[in-house]
Amino acid sequence: MLARSEDLAWLLPMFERWKDLLAGAPDPRSDPDELERLMSGALRIGIVCPYSLTYPGGVQNQVLGLARLLGQMGHKVRVLAPCDGPPPEPGITPLGASITTDANGSVVPLAPDPSCALRLLRALRDEQFDVLHVHEPNVPGVSTNAMIYNTTPVVGTWHAAGGSLAYMIPGVRVLANRVKVRVAVSKDAEKMAMEALGGEYTRLWNGVEMARYREGQASPTDGPTIVFVGRHEPRKGLSVLLDAMEHIPHHVRLWVVGLGPETETMKAKARHDHRITWLGSVDDVELVRRLRGADVFCVPSLRGESFGVVLLEGMAAGTAVVASDLPGYRNVVIDGDEARLVAPGDPVALAEALMEVLTDDDTRKALVERGQLRA
Repeated sequence: MLARSEDLAWLLPMFERWKDLLAGAPDPRSDPDELERLMSGALRIGIVCPYSLTYPGGVQNQVLGLARLLGQMGHKVRVLAPCDGPPPEPGITPLGASITTDANGSVVPLAPDPSCALRLLRALRDEQFDVLHVHEPNVPGVSTNAMIYNTTPVVGTWHAAGGSLAYMIPGVRVLANRVKVRVAVSKDAEKMAMEALGGEYTRLWNGVEMARYREGQASPTDGPTIVFVGRHEPRKGLSVLLDAMEHIPHHVRLWVVGLGPETETMKAKARHDHRITWLGSVDDVELVRRLRGADVFCVPSLRGESFGVVLLEGMAAGTAVVASDLPGYRNVVIDGDEARLVAPGDPVALAEALMEVLTDDDTRKALVERGQLRA
């Protein structure tokens, strides 16, 4: 898309600001007490998400949930993010379409193009936010552009763990120094950010909107049922779960929610297993129905998980959780207490854990009760 002529005037200041930042120019914003002064009343809050809100994801869910809660508290909230279609709910300024990009063993929908940057600049100019909350401040595109051109106090939240090329881009430490309050969602995310960027971080766990999961209807099923929710890519471990199904009795069913680059390969792999229902991408209402209807929520991820918010969603829905024993998931649960954790990549161990939870009513009930308290 071609930029409008009046927008092109923003390009020169854009590059001048970046040059000044790299040269160590002082931050032009107000004094350090500005946040405290603003907190005395309702705020105009901008929340920046680097990933397209059209696609499901942990960061996207946190952004939308936080926006809803802040709105309920009386603040005026606007989400600025890419969208590949209509915004999923009110209060969103769509910045343009995304481009899928390889990152951390996955693909993420970023919007690094100039037209998206110009829309962001117009939004920052027009909205005049009191506070800007930037998620993943190092991720190229929307987040880094917001860090460069914004002139109001910034809260930054770092989500990623396990290594990221975004932390190696020249100038990211300079941008991080523009954040007044640094937040990390887990000890692993905090460690990676501190090593790459320095600074001090407040650790605030991701959250889940309990009412959305407790009040949803349960999808009916006529037998023991496992549900998987996630992108069909290697690190999410769907292939391991399909292998585990070969060791699970034939009366046990599996619902598979989601899509991804491996969808067709996985369907072909399990084409003779009629116990499996491939649901594709579903909306939030249907997701809750499937979580509440299943007996066990299986999360067999292999790596690259900073914080297991998906485990919280399953526990909030009142479903017993069986997941991989990953550092990010141990941020959320204790094995045998709120969930059953098994070695990642081991289909036999996974099958044994799934059957233990499916067949032992007392174990399953205890996991559900403690999981809801934890969520």
